[in-house]
Amino acid sequence: MLKRTLYFGNPAYLSLSNRQLVIRLPEVEKNATVSPQFKKEYAATRPIEDIGVVIIDHKQITITAALLSALLDSNCAIITCNEQSLPTGLMLPLEGNTTQSERFKYQIEASAPLKKQLWQQTVKRKITNQAAVLAQCTDCETGCMKAWAADVKSGDTGNLEARAAAYYWKSLFGEIDGFVRYREGIPPNNLLNYGYAILRAIVARALVASGLLPTFGIHHRNRYNAYCLADDIMEPYRPFVDKLVHSITRRYSDFSELNKQLKAELLEIPSLDVNINGKRSPLMTAVSTTTASLYRCYSGESRLIAYPEF
Repeated sequence: MLKRTLYFGNPAYLSLSNRQLVIRLPEVEKNATVSPQFKKEYAATRPIEDIGVVIIDHKQITITAALLSALLDSNCAIITCNEQSLPTGLMLPLEGNTTQSERFKYQIEASAPLKKQLWQQTVKRKITNQAAVLAQCTDCETGCMKAWAADVKSGDTGNLEARAAAYYWKSLFGEIDGFVRYREGIPPNNLLNYGYAILRAIVARALVASGLLPTFGIHHRNRYNAYCLADDIMEPYRPFVDKLVHSITRRYSDFSELNKQLKAELLEIPSLDVNINGKRSPLMTAVSTTTASLYRCYSGESRLIAYPEF
């Protein structure tokens, strides 16, 4: 079942009752003229088991410890945002699988050759998906992208990921004067940052559910990064976010600020349609397929990661 993504961008009281997330508004709760019965009926509820991601994007949101515990027990990812409405925090459950310690062992003991082969597969699929985005969204030549994808060696020793990225970003948003893919760069970098943060939470959540540690990556090794593996596995999924952002830039004359309308479009990322293992699937479901296949690679049951394609 596809889990829901809930976004809270206004003041709210969030609590737990009968395995339901209860949403109450301060202006109603503090109104002395409103009856207790009306306040109770006015509150909205959502089943905990239906929620996959919760985004907290306002300073005046109160959330109870009981609700946090229930959300994490249900393997929900909780994202917090800063004053600029950019995601800055991610909370995940400590336990997500019944055989977690065994799976940790397989992951930690994975050999360097295996990790290099897994990274090779990851980069190949990322570049292939980037080529598909260019073919669908622009008139740019994609033959070079396909050639680079085919030439990726174990561990991407030729750094073809970077070469492809330089061509890809120049081609995808070439009509936007001065655009360079950079976190602090000009729009639509703001849209890409927000979309990638949502994607990262989805991937980290799926890794935990598959009994894997998001911290230990197959390529990313930044000592200050708690989600190296999530950053690895999300790479072939990034082009799906890129395509959505490209569509937004074509449909909106002003995307310099992340308003509610733009956020609403980006919150559709978990339900984006992707093709994985020859079947159509929502992105959130496909990510779980990918992380499950990654575990099988660690355990020696398989040598291939299931990644999405267009």
